[in-house]
Amino acid sequence: MSTLFEKHIVELLRERDDKAISLLYEHYGDTLLGVANKVVRDEELAQDVLQESFVKIWKKSDSYDASKAKLFTWLFRITRNTAIDKLRSVNTKSDKEIQIDVSDVYNLGVNSTRPEFMDVRENLEKIETKYQIVLDALFFQGMTQQEASDELDIPLGTIKSRLKIGLRELKKIYGPTLLLVLSINLIP
Repeated sequence: MSTLFEKHIVELLRERDDKAISLLYEHYGDTLLGVANKVVRDEELAQDVLQESFVKIWKKSDSYDASKAKLFTWLFRITRNTAIDKLRSVNTKSDKEIQIDVSDVYNLGVNSTRPEFMDVRENLEKIETKYQIVLDALFFQGMTQQEASDELDIPLGTIKSRLKIGLRELKKIYGPTLLLVLSINLIP
């Protein structure tokens, strides 16, 4: 894809010209559908993700910055994040549909490992603020790493580093229990 063509599409997006979406769909639609399908692994769901992604692309068109990413990279990230969000949404919905009262599985005290019972928010205050902010955005506000990067205006690499260090600091407080909590409650 030529740089001039990408610039033309970006200009059309900024001008809110409907041709931009048509051109994006024509030139990137199949690839973005493939991205969505790889994440959600369901053709119908991937179609929904693609549609939602194009709506987000349209709404966020003024936030595209060519100095930070190529057009395709920006489109890819929006589609991938939308697919991840859709997958989380579907998984959460199916989790809620499980009827615990008719289950033969014993309740092994999972409540004791839920963040609200472990005072994670309170213990979060024991680590440095820069790590608190990132962990709060990712785990309590449900943002993806890219969304946290955009929202907090912190580079994505820094978000990843602060997540790693913040989790290491919390692990000092909770020990191995923290990994169990994250795998059960916070990480899809």
